[in-house]
Amino acid sequence: MSRSGEAGTYFYRVHGVGCLFIGPGGSEIDVDFAADGAEIFDLWRLRLYGRSLPEPFELTEHDLRAAVESLKPLLVEVQPGWFSVAEVRASA
Repeated sequence: MSRSGEAGTYFYRVHGVGCLFIGPGGSEIDVDFAADGAEIFDLWRLRLYGRSLPEPFELTEHDLRAAVESLKPLLVEVQPGWFSVAEVRASA
């Protein structure tokens, strides 16, 4: 199994328990995978993403946490300091 390759316009490299995606403009999205396969990220990875943008964006840990908190219930804290996109449940 290849540990790196391309998916659309993104290059990817599998590492440890996660995967780094690099976009065409050089932006980097790094996620880890939880035991159930869900993509998870922490504030450090979010900060790295901001720094990798064509116009780098720098936030303090306090600002990052406030931004993540403002996105609840779209994001959930799956373990202390680690976040994931909430599951979307179809209405019956």
